[in-house]
Amino acid sequence: MKVAVYNKEGKETGRQVELPETIFGLETPSDHAIWQDVRSFLANQRQGTHKAKGRGEVSGSTKKPFKQKGTGGARSGHKRSPLWRHGGRVFGPNPHTYGFKVNGKLKELARRSALTYKARESKITVVENFSMDAPKTKDFLSVLANLKLNNSKVLLLLNAEQKNIYLSGRNLPKTKVITAKDVSTYDILNAETIVIMEGGLEVINANLGN
Repeated sequence: MKVAVYNKEGKETGRQVELPETIFGLETPSDHAIWQDVRSFLANQRQGTHKAKGRGEVSGSTKKPFKQKGTGGARSGHKRSPLWRHGGRVFGPNPHTYGFKVNGKLKELARRSALTYKARESKITVVENFSMDAPKTKDFLSVLANLKLNNSKVLLLLNAEQKNIYLSGRNLPKTKVITAKDVSTYDILNAETIVIMEGGLEVINANLGN
Protein backbone atom coordinates (compact mmCIF):
# COMPACT_ATOMS: atom_id res chain seq x y z
CA MET A 1 0.00 0.00 0.00
CA LYS A 2 1.43 3.36 -1.05
CA VAL A 3 0.44 6.72 0.42
CA ALA A 4 1.40 10.25 -0.52
CA VAL A 5 3.88 12.23 1.56
CA TYR A 6 2.81 15.71 2.65
CA ASN A 7 4.82 18.62 3.98
CA LYS A 8 3.83 20.71 6.97
CA GLU A 9 2.13 23.20 4.63
CA GLY A 10 -0.35 20.45 3.76
CA LYS A 11 0.83 20.06 0.16
CA GLU A 12 1.86 16.83 -1.52
CA THR A 13 5.60 16.54 -2.04
CA GLY A 14 5.17 14.38 -5.13
CA ARG A 15 6.66 11.40 -3.34
CA GLN A 16 5.03 8.24 -2.01
CA VAL A 17 6.03 5.79 0.67
CA GLU A 18 5.19 2.14 1.02
CA LEU A 19 3.18 0.98 4.04
CA PRO A 20 4.36 -2.60 4.57
CA GLU A 21 1.65 -5.24 4.28
CA THR A 22 3.10 -7.07 7.29
CA ILE A 23 2.25 -4.07 9.49
CA PHE A 24 -0.51 -2.08 7.79
CA GLY A 25 -2.15 -4.78 5.68
CA LEU A 26 -2.82 -7.92 7.71
CA GLU A 27 -5.39 -10.18 6.09
CA THR A 28 -6.92 -11.14 9.45
CA PRO A 29 -6.23 -8.57 12.20
CA SER A 30 -6.46 -10.08 15.66
CA ASP A 31 -9.26 -8.48 17.67
CA HIS A 32 -8.38 -10.70 20.61
CA ALA A 33 -4.79 -9.43 20.67
CA ILE A 34 -6.07 -5.84 20.55
CA TRP A 35 -8.47 -6.52 23.42
CA GLN A 36 -5.77 -8.12 25.57
CA ASP A 37 -3.26 -5.34 24.97
CA VAL A 38 -5.74 -2.52 25.58
CA ARG A 39 -7.06 -4.23 28.72
CA SER A 40 -3.50 -4.58 30.02
CA PHE A 41 -2.71 -0.93 29.20
CA LEU A 42 -5.76 0.38 31.04
CA ALA A 43 -5.20 -1.93 34.01
CA ASN A 44 -1.63 -0.71 34.36
CA GLN A 45 -2.87 2.89 34.57
CA ARG A 46 -4.76 2.17 37.79
CA GLN A 47 -2.98 3.22 40.97
CA GLY A 48 -4.55 0.62 43.22
CA THR A 49 -3.99 2.76 46.32
CA HIS A 50 -7.50 2.37 47.73
CA LYS A 51 -7.62 1.34 51.38
CA ALA A 52 -10.23 0.86 54.10
CA LYS A 53 -9.50 -0.01 57.72
CA GLY A 54 -10.61 -3.33 59.10
CA ARG A 55 -11.67 -4.08 62.67
CA GLY A 56 -8.06 -4.58 63.70
CA GLU A 57 -6.97 -1.18 62.38
CA VAL A 58 -9.59 1.31 63.59
CA SER A 59 -9.18 3.13 66.89
CA GLY A 60 -11.31 2.20 69.85
CA SER A 61 -11.32 0.12 72.98
CA THR A 62 -11.42 -3.64 72.81
CA LYS A 63 -13.20 -3.76 76.16
CA LYS A 64 -16.56 -5.50 76.13
CA PRO A 65 -19.06 -2.60 76.15
CA PHE A 66 -21.72 -4.34 78.27
CA LYS A 67 -22.40 -7.70 79.80
CA GLN A 68 -23.22 -10.67 77.64
CA LYS A 69 -26.75 -11.32 78.88
CA GLY A 70 -29.60 -9.49 80.48
CA THR A 71 -29.56 -6.25 78.46
CA GLY A 72 -32.24 -7.24 75.95
CA GLY A 73 -29.91 -6.35 73.08
CA ALA A 74 -27.58 -8.28 70.85
CA ARG A 75 -24.29 -9.46 72.32
CA SER A 76 -21.19 -7.43 71.44
CA GLY A 77 -17.49 -8.06 71.87
CA HIS A 78 -16.03 -4.57 71.41
CA LYS A 79 -16.61 -1.22 69.75
CA ARG A 80 -14.46 -2.00 66.69
CA SER A 81 -17.11 -4.36 65.33
CA PRO A 82 -18.23 -3.59 61.77
CA LEU A 83 -21.79 -3.44 63.09
CA TRP A 84 -21.00 -0.40 65.22
CA ARG A 85 -20.55 3.21 64.17
CA HIS A 86 -16.84 3.95 63.55
CA GLY A 87 -16.18 0.22 63.43
CA GLY A 88 -13.93 -1.50 60.92
CA ARG A 89 -15.10 -2.36 57.43
CA VAL A 90 -15.78 -5.95 56.40
CA PHE A 91 -13.78 -7.08 53.34
CA GLY A 92 -12.68 -3.53 52.56
CA PRO A 93 -10.34 -2.71 49.66
CA ASN A 94 -6.61 -3.08 50.13
CA PRO A 95 -3.75 -1.68 47.99
CA HIS A 96 -2.84 -4.01 45.16
CA THR A 97 -1.67 -3.94 41.56
CA TYR A 98 -4.24 -4.35 38.81
CA GLY A 99 -1.72 -4.65 36.01
CA PHE A 100 -0.81 -7.87 34.29
CA LYS A 101 1.79 -8.84 31.72
CA VAL A 102 1.09 -9.40 28.04
CA ASN A 103 3.51 -11.36 25.89
CA GLY A 104 5.72 -9.16 23.70
CA LYS A 105 4.75 -10.91 20.46
CA LEU A 106 1.07 -10.48 21.32
CA LYS A 107 1.66 -6.76 21.84
CA GLU A 108 3.31 -6.50 18.43
CA LEU A 109 0.40 -8.35 16.80
CA ALA A 110 -2.05 -6.01 18.53
CA ARG A 111 -0.25 -2.90 17.24
CA ARG A 112 -0.04 -4.30 13.72
CA SER A 113 -3.74 -5.17 13.84
CA ALA A 114 -4.68 -1.69 15.06
CA LEU A 115 -2.55 -0.05 12.35
CA THR A 116 -4.17 -2.30 9.76
CA TYR A 117 -7.63 -1.09 10.77
CA LYS A 118 -6.49 2.54 10.53
CA ALA A 119 -4.96 1.94 7.11
CA ARG A 120 -8.18 0.32 5.87
CA GLU A 121 -10.09 3.40 6.96
CA SER A 122 -7.53 5.71 5.25
CA LYS A 123 -6.82 7.34 8.60
CA ILE A 124 -3.02 7.43 8.21
CA THR A 125 -1.21 10.53 6.95
CA VAL A 126 2.54 10.60 6.32
CA VAL A 127 4.40 13.92 6.53
CA GLU A 128 8.03 14.63 5.84
CA ASN A 129 10.26 15.24 8.83
CA PHE A 130 9.99 18.74 10.27
CA SER A 131 11.03 20.57 13.40
CA MET A 132 10.07 23.70 15.32
CA ASP A 133 12.48 26.38 16.47
CA ALA A 134 10.42 27.18 19.56
CA PRO A 135 7.40 25.69 21.33
CA LYS A 136 4.40 27.55 19.87
CA THR A 137 0.95 26.04 19.96
CA LYS A 138 -0.22 28.51 17.31
CA ASP A 139 2.35 27.17 14.83
CA PHE A 140 1.42 23.60 15.71
CA LEU A 141 -2.26 24.33 15.08
CA SER A 142 -1.40 25.84 11.71
CA VAL A 143 0.28 22.56 10.71
CA LEU A 144 -2.87 20.63 11.66
CA ALA A 145 -5.01 23.13 9.78
CA ASN A 146 -2.85 22.76 6.68
CA LEU A 147 -3.37 19.00 6.85
CA LYS A 148 -7.12 19.60 7.42
CA LEU A 149 -6.96 17.82 10.78
CA ASN A 150 -7.65 20.72 13.13
CA ASN A 151 -11.05 19.25 14.08
CA SER A 152 -9.86 15.64 14.42
CA LYS A 153 -8.44 13.65 17.29
CA VAL A 154 -4.83 13.36 16.14
CA LEU A 155 -1.94 11.13 17.15
CA LEU A 156 1.39 12.50 15.91
CA LEU A 157 4.23 9.97 15.80
CA LEU A 158 7.69 11.55 15.79
CA ASN A 159 10.84 10.00 14.43
CA ALA A 160 12.70 10.99 17.61
CA GLU A 161 12.17 13.11 20.70
CA GLN A 162 11.52 16.71 19.68
CA LYS A 163 10.82 18.81 22.74
CA ASN A 164 9.51 21.87 20.92
CA ILE A 165 6.90 19.90 18.97
CA TYR A 166 5.88 18.00 22.09
CA LEU A 167 5.48 21.19 24.14
CA SER A 168 3.53 22.83 21.32
CA GLY A 169 0.91 20.08 21.23
CA ARG A 170 0.68 18.77 24.77
CA ASN A 171 -1.99 21.25 25.94
CA LEU A 172 -4.35 20.46 23.05
CA PRO A 173 -7.08 18.13 24.36
CA LYS A 174 -7.59 16.31 21.05
CA THR A 175 -3.91 15.87 20.19
CA LYS A 176 -1.22 13.52 21.46
CA VAL A 177 2.45 13.74 20.47
CA ILE A 178 4.77 10.79 21.14
CA THR A 179 7.70 9.08 19.50
CA ALA A 180 6.94 6.20 17.14
CA LYS A 181 8.86 3.72 19.30
CA ASP A 182 6.59 4.45 22.29
CA VAL A 183 3.22 4.11 20.57
CA SER A 184 0.75 1.67 22.12
CA THR A 185 -2.30 -0.10 20.77
CA TYR A 186 -4.51 2.09 22.93
CA ASP A 187 -2.98 5.27 21.47
CA ILE A 188 -3.61 4.04 17.94
CA LEU A 189 -7.25 3.14 18.57
CA ASN A 190 -7.93 6.25 20.63
CA ALA A 191 -7.07 8.57 17.72
CA GLU A 192 -9.22 9.37 14.72
CA THR A 193 -6.24 10.09 12.49
CA ILE A 194 -2.60 9.09 12.80
CA VAL A 195 0.05 11.46 11.45
CA ILE A 196 3.40 9.76 11.01
CA MET A 197 6.66 11.46 10.18
CA GLU A 198 8.72 9.70 7.52
CA GLY A 199 11.39 8.97 10.10
CA GLY A 200 8.74 7.66 12.48
CA LEU A 201 7.52 5.29 9.79
CA GLU A 202 11.03 3.88 9.54
CA VAL A 203 11.03 3.34 13.31
CA ILE A 204 7.70 1.48 13.11
CA ASN A 205 9.02 -0.68 10.28
CA ALA A 206 12.11 -1.50 12.31
CA ASN A 207 10.15 -2.38 15.48
CA LEU A 208 7.19 -4.24 13.98
CA GLY A 209 8.47 -5.43 10.65
CA ASN A 210 9.89 -8.77 11.84
